[in-house]
Amino acid sequence: MGDSDRPQGLSAARDRSIGASEQNFYALLISTLSYSATETKTFEPTPLDHNLQPFLEELIAFSSTPEMEASALYQRLRPEVERVLNGLVEENWSRASAESYGDELRPVRVTAWNIERGTRLESIIQVLKEHPSIRESDLLLLTELDYGMARSGNRFVAREIARELRMNYAFAPCYLSLVKGSGLESNTEGDNTQALHGNALFSRYPITGAHQLALPNGKDKMRGKEKRLGAQRAVIADVMHPLGAFRAVSLHLDAHSTQRHRHLQMKLLLDHLESLTPQLPVIIGGDWNTSTYNSRRAIYSIMGFWRRVMMGVGYFIRTHYPYPDRWFERGLFRELERRGYDYRSLNEPGVGTLHYSVDDIAVNTNMADWIPEWCFHFLRWSLRNHGGRASLKLDWFAGRGLTPAPDYKPRVIGDLLDESGRLSDHDAIVLEFVPSNENS
Repeated sequence: MGDSDRPQGLSAARDRSIGASEQNFYALLISTLSYSATETKTFEPTPLDHNLQPFLEELIAFSSTPEMEASALYQRLRPEVERVLNGLVEENWSRASAESYGDELRPVRVTAWNIERGTRLESIIQVLKEHPSIRESDLLLLTELDYGMARSGNRFVAREIARELRMNYAFAPCYLSLVKGSGLESNTEGDNTQALHGNALFSRYPITGAHQLALPNGKDKMRGKEKRLGAQRAVIADVMHPLGAFRAVSLHLDAHSTQRHRHLQMKLLLDHLESLTPQLPVIIGGDWNTSTYNSRRAIYSIMGFWRRVMMGVGYFIRTHYPYPDRWFERGLFRELERRGYDYRSLNEPGVGTLHYSVDDIAVNTNMADWIPEWCFHFLRWSLRNHGGRASLKLDWFAGRGLTPAPDYKPRVIGDLLDESGRLSDHDAIVLEFVPSNENS
């Protein structure tokens, strides 16, 4: 990929306006979508490309990871599987440097967003380009990005975002999928090509030392309908920003796991960050799945929901879903604070980032893969006095060695949609911060 293929980085002035400008943006996005859905993209191969596709259907026959790993088939494929899942793609589309800032040196703006596979890629890119609070982000911490999955058009989502926004990026695969996905995704036409799904970070400024960290699974990914090889991986890189270097982490913790397991995953990440040299200011952002539930097995989630009903549905919706750090996920958040990380001043308090509705067909179809049908009748009954809705706070920032910008409050950005509806099941979160000039 030659330098001529990489245009100059964006240099638009920051727009801090919110309110009416954001409302106008939503109307504009719904009425017009300038990004072409039919534009053909051609890219060079990546280090993650493989020829495992002919064997994926055979691997589906195994009912557990130990059974699969003991097979002669997997032993033959294992070196290639591990090569792919331990890989990383890093490319530079921006020409900005640590010295290339405008007339005013401004805080770092960062957006974290679970983009739900990137299946609505054109509209997602439009939001990243034009939303008043998001478009000036220096750093994007994005989770759930496909590479060669039929459900998202077999596109390399991370690369297309980086190309359109002229940003540098690092992408790490988490899973090699043996199926097309969960819920309604399983009915997608066509076949997976690379069959990869992972996390990424994007920067307008140079990144160095990009790498990934594998986190232990909360459940066996070969059990159930959505069979996958791999595990969640944090994407880590040092960003050479005009205000000074800092370390960025795009983090997605396991959904089907216990509160204790999510705490363990965070602890392992923090241990790893403490082992890196030099020590730099750190920003961690992403979907931490702090649902307040033990979701390792369906029966645990069902029992947990009964407990919440007994505590009072309205009370729980107000007091715990938006504040998982208060009690049910306190171990994870106390671990952050014990290690010197701030999360309290880096997030909009009490505002959910995932909004469950009993009428959401896609979400309910996905949930039906692992909980029985009668549970949905119970959900409808329990939420009948609350509009059939409940909002959970799953997406977070945490940082060490940095200060939130005093004139820009952290915020949750909701209503990210186009004429077809919501672009993701998660809202985005946005923050501005200043890294310390001293090592944290």
